[in-house]
Amino acid sequence: MPRNVLISGANRGIGLEFVRQLLARGEHVVGACRHPGKATSLNALAGEYPGRLHVLPLDVAEAKSRASLVHDLPLVLGDAGRIDLLVNNAGVLHSGERFGHVEQAILEDSLRTNAVGPFLLSQALAPLLADGGRIANISSQLGSIGNTARFGTPSYDISKAAQNMASVLLARALEERGIVVLALHPGWVQTEMGGANAQVAPADAVAGLLRVIDAATPGQSGRFLDWRGESLPW
Repeated sequence: MPRNVLISGANRGIGLEFVRQLLARGEHVVGACRHPGKATSLNALAGEYPGRLHVLPLDVAEAKSRASLVHDLPLVLGDAGRIDLLVNNAGVLHSGERFGHVEQAILEDSLRTNAVGPFLLSQALAPLLADGGRIANISSQLGSIGNTARFGTPSYDISKAAQNMASVLLARALEERGIVVLALHPGWVQTEMGGANAQVAPADAVAGLLRVIDAATPGQSGRFLDWRGESLPW
């Protein structure tokens, strides 16, 4: 039976690849992004899969936008519809930061988008999540405190470390319902955010992430894993 999947940041990069692969295997997908009217590739997929992909607006950092999405979802899923998989993929990376010049506004924006927004969206969507479902928070090894060996992209790193804690807390909050929550590092992926030197193709990263998500057990909820299923240090 097809599952219902909600993906944030679905208009490009890893999010768009999630949409492609999930549609190809028969799932029903809600692709959320800040500007649906500009999401050319996402809207093209909606045309290829009529009735199986719905594109909805979402700025994960804005409370009103999150609330609107929660309000609109029953219109798409039906009153009895439930989300089987939530992929918190939307994120921001501000490049060019140097120690001594890190700006409060950029740090706060990173925290709102990468940590606060996904946590509050998951909390708001909890009543719509299917028991035994999944939440996949797309994190990064740059959020690993144990692996940190240099000063770089501080706003991104701090926000991803915060997101990792949010993943663990969500796992504890939802464990009675059998909902598995994972913090997932997709690898250094060849996307606009990953840059020209990235090593992993989006198709390979997402295929690996889906294998990890599908195979996850309740005992793994709250784990920090990479796209190959290997554990990462906090």
